[in-house]
Amino acid sequence: MNENTLCFTRTFDAPRQLVFNCMIDPEHLTHFWGPIGVTTPLDSITVDARVGGVFTTVMVNDADGSTYPTSAKYLEVNPPERLSWIEDHSGMTVTITFTELGTDRTQVEIEQTNVPAPMMDPAAQAGFLTSLDRFDTYLAQQTGVNR
Repeated sequence: MNENTLCFTRTFDAPRQLVFNCMIDPEHLTHFWGPIGVTTPLDSITVDARVGGVFTTVMVNDADGSTYPTSAKYLEVNPPERLSWIEDHSGMTVTITFTELGTDRTQVEIEQTNVPAPMMDPAAQAGFLTSLDRFDTYLAQQTGVNR
């Protein structure tokens, strides 16, 4: 693995199809996209989940209102197993693999390659991990799992 690659693995207590759908449906994404301290308004999310399709979001800092737009193009859309996109501004590629662990558990592996230097910082990685915490909480609400 090269030095500009990050890998994250999380297991969620939710069916694979639901976990996958949450990653391509703006109605779901608005509830968890981004680290703690930001909001991603529904009207700022565009998802055209097909190869060559566009994925855009604008995260808004809850404290000061500053915005963080992201625009990407899908490289792979293979429901409910894999998603991959490349960010237009940074060239970072994100590949997510969804592995079914029984009927109600899903392992999610996220590989980021060509990661920009600021995102390699441990503080930035910690922020990213809070977005996975938010996703876990959201999935628990969707499935009725107590946290």
